Amino acid sequence: MCMDDCCSSSSRRDFLKLGAMLTAAGALPLLSSLQARAAAEPDAPVRIGYLPITDATPLLVAHNNGLFEAEGIKAERPVLLRSWAQVIEAFISGQVNVIHLLSPMTVWARYGSKVPAKVVAWNHVGGSGLTVAPDISAVKQLGGKTVAIPFWYSIHNVVLQQLLNDNGLTPVSKPANAQLAANEVNLLVLPPSDMPPALASKRIAGYIVAEPFNALAENLKVGRVQRFTGDVWRNHACCVVFMHEHDLNNRPEWSQKVVNAIVKAQQWTRDHRTEAAALLSRAGPNKYTPHEPAVLTKVLAPAAEDRAGYIASGAIRHQQWDEKRIDFQPYPFPSYTEELVKRLKTTLIEGDNTFLSGLDPAYAARDLVDDRFVRNAIATVGGPSVFGIADNFERSEEFAV
Repeated sequence: MCMDDCCSSSSRRDFLKLGAMLTAAGALPLLSSLQARAAAEPDAPVRIGYLPITDATPLLVAHNNGLFEAEGIKAERPVLLRSWAQVIEAFISGQVNVIHLLSPMTVWARYGSKVPAKVVAWNHVGGSGLTVAPDISAVKQLGGKTVAIPFWYSIHNVVLQQLLNDNGLTPVSKPANAQLAANEVNLLVLPPSDMPPALASKRIAGYIVAEPFNALAENLKVGRVQRFTGDVWRNHACCVVFMHEHDLNNRPEWSQKVVNAIVKAQQWTRDHRTEAAALLSRAGPNKYTPHEPAVLTKVLAPAAEDRAGYIASGAIRHQQWDEKRIDFQPYPFPSYTEELVKRLKTTLIEGDNTFLSGLDPAYAARDLVDDRFVRNAIATVGGPSVFGIADNFERSEEFAV
């Protein structure tokens, strides 16, 4: 089991730390550090901060394949971080300047604490699932039980709560030893690396998380995939590329080249899925993640029979959507950001989330995202059709439990 400390972590302690950092007062010293670094090093190289999950794939592929250098810019070895708290701290303070971040966390960062940063691209779509104990065959059976989430501000939390609500269940946040009503499901924030062991030991009845932890549970035979999140919210973003506004405004040519490399990495990954799994694994030359090649291959390049099995089990209910287990498409659709903000307003989230009540979804879609660079980058690789999206960069959100 993946008990390695370098696996992604977002424990309650991390959440409390993030809650302190993502306030105006808490962010101030970090932002002062960011400004000092920017002044001292105006031509800083690409410095990537990442967690070792498949969400980081394009950033790591871009580094491994020398795509930043091919654009004429320097890039240091990506920095493996151990929790979302570390990612945010390293980013706000300027230690790293390109990160992948859970899309709801970017909303929290920009509007909860006024972090001067923007989403410049999506990192991937799908790539997550709800995994449950082998004896559970329906979402309704989670009533009275505990399900783990990786973070309160995550697409996983949003999708899970919709699944629960649609099955007559009520998500709650109670102490681990609290008595639960038959229709309540207790949400517990756990580091993803702790989820498979917790499921195996029956501490939890299920978890919803990014890959490859769903595939890991399957390979270890401690859990089964109940639903893929991309089969609930079609082609949803999970992690997005977040960059500092001072780079976007003061180094537009550099920023364009960064995004060019990331978009080209996504295009390459779509065409070289097996190779991508190998280079990301612990057996790869850079040992970017602690995962075995077989586990990553199950996510990035699954066998054809896997899909038939998921359709039969109900893990995939909308087979007409033709979703990949994880896919790569860089354009940040405004319709998604609007829908995300709307859903966050009605999602149970621990901590002070009062900033959400006054946040206009349409405004957030315009303000949170800077799509100048990704539009140019997509054009250089052949246009939107290369990624299977409309030429007008528009879509309608499909959310169906």
